[in-house]
Amino acid sequence: MSLTKAQKDRIIKKYRTHRTDTGSSEVQIAILTSEIKQLTGHMKKHKHDYSSRVGLIRKVQERKRLMKYLERDNETGFKKIVKALKLKVTAK
Repeated sequence: MSLTKAQKDRIIKKYRTHRTDTGSSEVQIAILTSEIKQLTGHMKKHKHDYSSRVGLIRKVQERKRLMKYLERDNETGFKKIVKALKLKVTAK
């Protein structure tokens, strides 16, 4: 129920900050966002799948932590990824 290698490679290629980047905060946030969308669709069909629900909540929290770090560390990168992924961000 995770992303395929081809899907991850496409996301990495789209959001990487330099040619050999595979694990920057921007890439991790983009991958987590795709996984969250996939799990959300699964949860709409299978409302009582509690183990997937726990996994979804963990991924949302991990993305939240990464976004908080990115906002503090690289504000322009943060704004760029929020706009590209169309994420909602609460004001401070």
